[in-house]
Amino acid sequence: MAAAPHRGRVIVLTGPTGSGKSALALALAARLPLEIVSVDSAQVYRGMDIGTAKPTLAERAAVPHHLIDIRDPLEGFSAGDFVRAALAVIEDIHARGRVPLLVGGTMLYLRALWKRLAVLPAASAEHRARIDARACERGWAALHAELGRVDPVAAARIHPNDPQRIQRALEVYELSGRPISEWQRATVGAEGRFDWLRLALVPPARAALNERLARRFDAMLAAGLYAEVAALHARGDLDIAHASVRCVGYRQLWGCFTEGVPLASAAAAAVRATCQLARRQMTWLRADSGLLRLDPEAAADMTKLDKLVTNACRAGVSD
Repeated sequence: MAAAPHRGRVIVLTGPTGSGKSALALALAARLPLEIVSVDSAQVYRGMDIGTAKPTLAERAAVPHHLIDIRDPLEGFSAGDFVRAALAVIEDIHARGRVPLLVGGTMLYLRALWKRLAVLPAASAEHRARIDARACERGWAALHAELGRVDPVAAARIHPNDPQRIQRALEVYELSGRPISEWQRATVGAEGRFDWLRLALVPPARAALNERLARRFDAMLAAGLYAEVAALHARGDLDIAHASVRCVGYRQLWGCFTEGVPLASAAAAAVRATCQLARRQMTWLRADSGLLRLDPEAAADMTKLDKLVTNACRAGVSD
């Protein structure tokens, strides 16, 4: 009987923001045949380095990184965009005999890749510009009503104040003539496509994590985050409707330039939002029974993680 075709290995390292994923991934990739694939909805944007805790240029030179700096902040990047890009990168890494290590905490992206792969039409700048123009003239509520006429299923699921998803749903319909809800019903799970090792760093003490997040944001401010947001605002073509500006930290500091919010108040709001993000990520992690949850502060757990990743890499490059 013929052998089953080999399915390439894919390793996932996720966890809440501030749990140490990036540092651990760099340490693993420094000695194993790994390439890092970012699973971060903010790190895709160019010019947003400090507030996204993006790997430095030196770190990216030492270890191959993917899906970082691939969009201008004016552009959108959906879960479907991530799935298409990630699959292409994974296949490319496998073709070079190496193992992809998916690192990040954008849980929607991971779920889209793992459970429901919707193969939607690629984004069109021309169509998006036309939809944006209609929105400027008539308002997003009117476009939501327009969506309700061509795709009532999607309109019922998308909030009238969610311009990014309204835009994407209308764009898909205009490009293909098919409602996005119809595309999404015709999905295929990706969990059987590769051999997965899915790991999550789960800090045991929320209070300690919150303190680390507060210190990390202070460090970001000291490193020039305020100036980074000022440069984005000075472009003149971005506003709070753009997904890039709504990223945690950027959204709160944006108010310093648009509403005169004092920096101290904006910083406090950013820390609160970051802690809330971490709590939401922990909720996602608890709901995913297929993840192996490990304590990043427990030496035994980190030894176990190291052995699992090492063995997965050896199997992945020897088949």
